[in-house]
Amino acid sequence: MWPFICQFIEKLFRETIEPAVRGANNHLSTFSFTKIDIGHQPLRINGVKVYTENVDKRQIILDLQISFVGNCEIDLEIKRYFCRAGVKSIQIHGTMRVILEPLIGDMPLIGALSLFFLRKPLLEINWTGLTNLLDVPGLNGLSDTIILDIISNYLVLPNRITVPLVSEVQLAQLRFPIPKGVLRIHFIEAQDLEGKDTYLKGIVKGKSDPYGIIRVGNQIFQSKVIKENLNPKWNEVYEWFTLDEVSKGKLHLKLEWLTLMPTAENLDKVLTSIRADKDQANDGLSSALLILYLDSARNLPSGKKINSNPNPLVLLSVGHKAQESKIRYKTNEPVWEENFTFFVHNPKRQDLEVEVRDEQHQCSLGNFKLPLSQLLESEDLTLHQRFQLSNSGPNSTINMKIALRVLSLEKQARPPDHQHSAQVKRPSLSKDARKSSFKPQVPVSPPADSNKPVPASPVTDSDKKTDMAEKSQPPSASPQWPTDLSRSSSSLHASNFTYSPSHLSVKEPTPSIASDISLPIATQELRQRLRQLENGTTLGQSPLGQIQLTIRHSSQRNKLIVVVHSCRNLIAFSEEGSDPYVRMYLLPDKRRSGRRKTHVSKKTLNPVFDQIFDFSVSLPEVQRRTLDVAVKNSGGFLSKDKGLLGKLLIPLASEELAKGWTQW
Repeated sequence: MWPFICQFIEKLFRETIEPAVRGANNHLSTFSFTKIDIGHQPLRINGVKVYTENVDKRQIILDLQISFVGNCEIDLEIKRYFCRAGVKSIQIHGTMRVILEPLIGDMPLIGALSLFFLRKPLLEINWTGLTNLLDVPGLNGLSDTIILDIISNYLVLPNRITVPLVSEVQLAQLRFPIPKGVLRIHFIEAQDLEGKDTYLKGIVKGKSDPYGIIRVGNQIFQSKVIKENLNPKWNEVYEWFTLDEVSKGKLHLKLEWLTLMPTAENLDKVLTSIRADKDQANDGLSSALLILYLDSARNLPSGKKINSNPNPLVLLSVGHKAQESKIRYKTNEPVWEENFTFFVHNPKRQDLEVEVRDEQHQCSLGNFKLPLSQLLESEDLTLHQRFQLSNSGPNSTINMKIALRVLSLEKQARPPDHQHSAQVKRPSLSKDARKSSFKPQVPVSPPADSNKPVPASPVTDSDKKTDMAEKSQPPSASPQWPTDLSRSSSSLHASNFTYSPSHLSVKEPTPSIASDISLPIATQELRQRLRQLENGTTLGQSPLGQIQLTIRHSSQRNKLIVVVHSCRNLIAFSEEGSDPYVRMYLLPDKRRSGRRKTHVSKKTLNPVFDQIFDFSVSLPEVQRRTLDVAVKNSGGFLSKDKGLLGKLLIPLASEELAKGWTQW
């Protein structure tokens, strides 16, 4: 397909991008592409995830791990300024979501294709003659990083590229996508942060002036700065997250998922819960989401010059929030086809204000005001019509579809397959915290299957063995999924595991006892103990017992995730048994900060840990690393009973790492 994809991209550059650039700025009216060659190296798809739960039956959702390293040749010139520039290579790496919807009962079976990146992709462009380009008037405020941001944000949620495959009628619903819900983030406080300020050339350690940045898709929120504080309370106890890539520090967040209701019956309850008082019609938390599809306008008046066509754009505002449409050049019949969303504090008291402006002469071409209470009385809280513009031409109209959705925190009945899953409780915020919380709210369009908690059912496929010792083991050794994931700092992400019998391989990894070179004494002692155990009899295949682990790499989080489930048939360290715990390193890193340890399980040879650990590392990097796992006996403080119960080295070069596996 690659040569044909290249043809499509060339057409897109010449027919869409080139005219848009020319129209964007008078200085660029002579802009053109002189050569477009995307190169013969095709885009690679390194992995595909298909969502099968929590999705509409009329859609298919795929996440593609995209990587493109192309030797392109794209040359452009601006004749008026004798400027030549271009691109000689492009790299893009990221997770692209592809939604096939609606599915239909006629060929081609798929009504349209929507594409977007879930978060900003890694984008690197190798320019030629960029300095020539940045010397052009109107472009001298730009830099290559700003250009990269513009390009990558254009591809990131909530922006999307929709490719229609069927008729206009069925596409109407695609053009007006109702978000699946709203994520409300209470950014509360942090604890025990590192001191970053220093005085007297670093001799005196000071504090820090922390603030938070939250990024969801291409939306970024920034909290206020709290001066001189390592335990800041933004309030702008609930789930704690440990911070990565520092030696200490925790962050306290509260996340709420709000569903969108197409009726107003719950509105009064919601308004009371967010204290939507008469005197603050535009401030505070939102009770509803306004979704707006700006289609087109007709018969707009000319700009300031008689008989000249304007460059119309639309300014939309609700309360303090305003958004602008794109500019359409030299037309009085503009077609925009753009979507907008607004958070609404109190729809009973607020208005949507719409103004059409001429960008060229900075003057108004007409306006109108819609009280949102009108939507509350409409069927399905939706209006779709041509609105007459005031202060405009006699027949000037604007065509819009507008819907209101009430934000509801009510818990939905969970489908039966979730009945074992870990559930996050939602405590109500105190009055003070509710007043001053910094709460970004994000409308989220794609279904979030990836945060589905793990079912807590036991995995038994790996136990089908014939060894008598294993059959007679006590019931405590059977592996159980953690039923209370909230104890773990990475609980919200324990979800992306896929457990299927095909990965529960029965192959026994050989215990590599001599692998811990740093502790030769421990290894000698273990060898000696093995000889005593053997005592003239032949030992079985796993003389030191076994450990059950789940290992998986999450590309979305850029982390290696290891679940330590349990051990069985460990050797007794003393007459009272052993006090085992598990210690891990991701070799070659053996620093203290790289060490991961479970809790100690007292007086047992079949401990159950069920603890989740993660290491920040990319997939290409992790495939060059080795997981060093040791089961150790804790013993008391200064006790001579400390020691090694068994060791294991697991090379992580497996292709299966992205899927993950569970194995004894």
